Amino acid sequence: MYIGLGIVLLVVRAIMSFAVKDSVSGVDLAMIGYICMGAGALAILLSFLVQAGGRRGAGGYAATRVTHTDPNTGTTIDETHVDPR
Repeated sequence: MYIGLGIVLLVVRAIMSFAVKDSVSGVDLAMIGYICMGAGALAILLSFLVQAGGRRGAGGYAATRVTHTDPNTGTTIDETHVDPR
């Protein structure tokens, strides 16, 4: 989702900086274009970071192992609790 937003902002920046030759009093269209470019680059970077963070824990699990020994019989009981993430 962020990649699409980043690309749109980069395209808006290119249009505002290179294609638009009009001027609006009190508004610097080139500066707005550069702000859009920065926001677009940040959106693309965040998209890659979010995707990489989601893959790190995929398929993992947490396991807890407990061992008990019965004092009367001397038998050992192993319990393993698995919690999927």
